[in-house]
Amino acid sequence: MAAGEEEGQAAAVEPEPEAAVEEPRTFRALGVTDVLCEACDQLGWKTPTKIQVEAIPVALQGRDIIGLAETGSGKTGAFALPILQALLETPQRLFALVLTPTRELAFQISEQFEALGSSIGVHSTVIVGGIDTMSQSLALAKKPHVIIATPGRLVDHLENTKGFNLRALKFLVMDEADRILNMDFETEVDKILKVIPRDRKTFLFSATMTKKVQKLQRAALKNPVKCAVSSKYQTVEKLQQYYIFIPSKFKDSYLVYILNELAGNSFMIFCSTCNNTQRTALLLRNLGFTAIPLHGQMSQNKRLGSLNKFKAKARSILLATDVASRGLDIPHVDVVINFDIPTHSKDYIHRVGRTARAGRSGKSITFVTQYDVELFQRIEHLIGKKLPAFPMQEEEVMMLTERVAEAQRFARMELREQGEKKRSRNDDDDTEEALGVRNKVAGGKKKKRKA
Repeated sequence: MAAGEEEGQAAAVEPEPEAAVEEPRTFRALGVTDVLCEACDQLGWKTPTKIQVEAIPVALQGRDIIGLAETGSGKTGAFALPILQALLETPQRLFALVLTPTRELAFQISEQFEALGSSIGVHSTVIVGGIDTMSQSLALAKKPHVIIATPGRLVDHLENTKGFNLRALKFLVMDEADRILNMDFETEVDKILKVIPRDRKTFLFSATMTKKVQKLQRAALKNPVKCAVSSKYQTVEKLQQYYIFIPSKFKDSYLVYILNELAGNSFMIFCSTCNNTQRTALLLRNLGFTAIPLHGQMSQNKRLGSLNKFKAKARSILLATDVASRGLDIPHVDVVINFDIPTHSKDYIHRVGRTARAGRSGKSITFVTQYDVELFQRIEHLIGKKLPAFPMQEEEVMMLTERVAEAQRFARMELREQGEKKRSRNDDDDTEEALGVRNKVAGGKKKKRKA
């Protein structure tokens, strides 16, 4: 691409001058049609968020958009409302495609499309891995209005499902574009761009502007308008962030101490591996906590099951790998615990963004062991602030070590048992059923547990 052409492209992405200082306080003021305003009302969306104020009017004018917004900012509404409004004006099947990096996010976006479009009869279909392709082919044959998909499985259908194509597509949305590209979906995205019409509207949403995203923007968007809500990395103002500096071998004891100290809250605990997620969930259950795991080695049904139990508040602790750090909107997360510090500092922003969403307050606590100091300093540098230490009573933590050691032993036994069961039959991820071992200890543990 010639340098001059590239400069022209870059110039086109400059933010539009702000027309008015006062922000519109209603969706109607943004130009959203009455029937969709009513749908917003029913969902409890009273006033538009910043990204919605920036993006919706521009999208309704028919422009391409690059939306840069922090996590939890209402991005889904910013692209769903203009798409539904355009669909109302010119009804058509296979109208819009939304690409997302993870399966959970795809289901969540689908829920919002269905809720916003319920009164106008909008049908959406989720096309993700981990689910039977045959039933997906049947759903695609019915020609839904909106497809929400992960790139890999969509390409699979485009190549192998007879009669399915996206030649009539009017809208393409790439949500969490930085993450789609980080997960090495570039080849799939290229394949999709080749088989959809060039004459379409494209919305690209990303929390961070990486080189890959800029490259994609040049390939996929025409003269886009940039809607940036936060240009630098930042965490939400109402989030209280803390760290605790602890010896690695007592990590589990400190976790149990914090869960007891903040009892009554709902927690999301991030671990670095699927195995550690599962182990910690078993350990906490052995100590009488209602904990549930969510990680990439679980089947899709189990993942959704875990998420729904947590959303319905049937479980107060969700242990997750980074599969859950981006885009999942569970309104009632009070505390995020980084049990294993994220290796990429940007992941910290996304993890702690699971709490303090939509104007509510929340806490995050990051565990820093002797091996994590450099990673922690990088996070502080990225967010531009020094975090305070979470106040703790060391001697109280040490009193827990014996009980925690016992629970660790049981968790290891259960993990081993599960491994054997898995080999002998299908996977059994959530292990909610007691495996015999827990029954022997749960009684005594619950009595001892501090309220």
